[in-house]
Amino acid sequence: MPPIRVRPARPSDAAGIAAVHVQAWREAYAHLMPADFLAALDVGRRETGWNAIIADDSTDVVVATDGSRIVGWATVGAGRDRDPVRDRELEGIYVLAAAQGTGAGQQLLDAVVADDPAYLWMAEDNPRAEAFYRRNGFTRDGAVQQEAFGSATVHVVRLVR
Repeated sequence: MPPIRVRPARPSDAAGIAAVHVQAWREAYAHLMPADFLAALDVGRRETGWNAIIADDSTDVVVATDGSRIVGWATVGAGRDRDPVRDRELEGIYVLAAAQGTGAGQQLLDAVVADDPAYLWMAEDNPRAEAFYRRNGFTRDGAVQQEAFGSATVHVVRLVR
């Protein structure tokens, strides 16, 4: 595998980010969400959303590549909560299963929040992700909520650093 590189997203990355978004959800959430929901995720629809996110100056988007192929992405913003507990929210970070263990996730996290205070919401039953976040100083603060994704409801927990 070529070395992993992380860089700011460009408008031309929307399709690649959308493909990773869909595949990574299918890989990470198969035990949490109905198979029909995951199968119905639409890369084209996600691409439209990613075009808007990349064009919007309120969210920082970075991608991890292994040559010309996008294998992961991360986003950070001012916080979507009514009363955010930190100034920055790690809104999302996903790496394809095939690229896990390459350092892509760490490079993405370093690119968007480095060692700064931040918070994130994570699916409660996601031990691999939680171990990654703990290694990077994030801990659960006791806040929980339910997120609806189509017909699926997922319990999420907040982690802060």
